[in-house]
Amino acid sequence: METKLHPFDSVEDNELPSGKLKDLPRGIMHTRSDLELRPQWRKSLRSAVKVNTNKNLLAMPVGIKQKEHVDDVVKKFRTENFTIVLFHYDGKVDGWWDLDWCDKAIHIVAHNQTKWWFAKRFLHPDIVSTYDYIFLWDEDLGVEHFNPGRYLEIVKSEGLEISHPALDPNSTEIHHRITIRSRMKKFHRRVYELRGKTRCSNISEGPPCSGFVEGMAPVFSRAAWRCAWHLIQNDLVHGWGMDMKLGYCAQGDRTKNVGVIDREYIVHKGIQTLGGTGELTKKTKKKRGTSSGSSGLDTRAEIRRQSTWELKIFKERWNQAVTQDKDWIDPFPRQQRRRKHKRQSKFVDLYD
Repeated sequence: METKLHPFDSVEDNELPSGKLKDLPRGIMHTRSDLELRPQWRKSLRSAVKVNTNKNLLAMPVGIKQKEHVDDVVKKFRTENFTIVLFHYDGKVDGWWDLDWCDKAIHIVAHNQTKWWFAKRFLHPDIVSTYDYIFLWDEDLGVEHFNPGRYLEIVKSEGLEISHPALDPNSTEIHHRITIRSRMKKFHRRVYELRGKTRCSNISEGPPCSGFVEGMAPVFSRAAWRCAWHLIQNDLVHGWGMDMKLGYCAQGDRTKNVGVIDREYIVHKGIQTLGGTGELTKKTKKKRGTSSGSSGLDTRAEIRRQSTWELKIFKERWNQAVTQDKDWIDPFPRQQRRRKHKRQSKFVDLYD
């Protein structure tokens, strides 16, 4: 199909549904949208339509208790000309208007909903297709050592379709070794670890040793997000299990197109937000010598039970889909390797 430029915006549409929609002339149909704010009138009817310069998107679930942290993050991204979308899970939008950037952000409200619930409903690939990269971040992240512009320079130069900023080693709630920052590297694609339940050696392939990022602060290219959005299950709101499958959306070899950026890193502050608590995690409270109320712990326990159940369902759906789709070929089949060596030699560098 011939690619044409619509006279009303700057987006090239080469996928117009002319074969499916016969009610309208092809030239009037717009298949894409964006999240840019538009004025209701212009000073001059003859003034040219301003071309959108925001090429990247930051989307975060936020609560008023984390206002200070969110403000720090948004200020970093605003200087790099990002479009900002805030998902208010506590319904308290009025408390944000004193921030100078607030009226320039998109605010979406739904009580007690998760990041993945919001993303599935409001970040459809056709809506965000004008953005080169989508940052889908949690709210309890410290960005003192992070610059979005320099981060994307590394992502582009290394050809990463899915990425994640490394975590400061002193962060709380680090679930996977691969996410920890390496001080000596610009970025890394895999990790070597011979201790614990998960062993990552030089013959290990796939998550969580390589081709893997956590769901805390993932960054997607436009093409990767189109795939990842379809991976999000509409009714499984906690997203457990998705991180292990995101590599399938890496537009090729996940061991090359997925990576963790060490030079631009963040700090996970370990603040509970689900269930409306807005409190420090149990691990952090114990470390700081504080206690937690029983109601908060009960809420977290219920959420963990729900998340565990959702993980089970997600795995079952994946396995069923693989079995039923006879035309789908797994690009990353599990390879049974013979153990020629009983134990791998120790590695000087944990990252590659």
